[in-house]
Amino acid sequence: MIPRADDARVVIYSRPGCHLCEAAEELIAEICADTGDSWARVDITTSDELVSAFTEQVPVTFVDGRQHDFWRVDPVRLRTALNRAP
Repeated sequence: MIPRADDARVVIYSRPGCHLCEAAEELIAEICADTGDSWARVDITTSDELVSAFTEQVPVTFVDGRQHDFWRVDPVRLRTALNRAP
């Protein structure tokens, strides 16, 4: 089971030094600021389980506990997901 971070509505699993992760985090922060939703970052390098699950797919985005995207964040798709009730 993949842990959620602080019960945030949007969780991004990333690793340090990942340029795709940095871009995704900026976009998620901007969208969540607009929508008022919470988000959290989880560094996959802190857990062997997370490294095993996501190492080739980071960044991986979850919305309401379900995997939403990987590698890139589609802003339209993310906003649509956040407009649905959790």
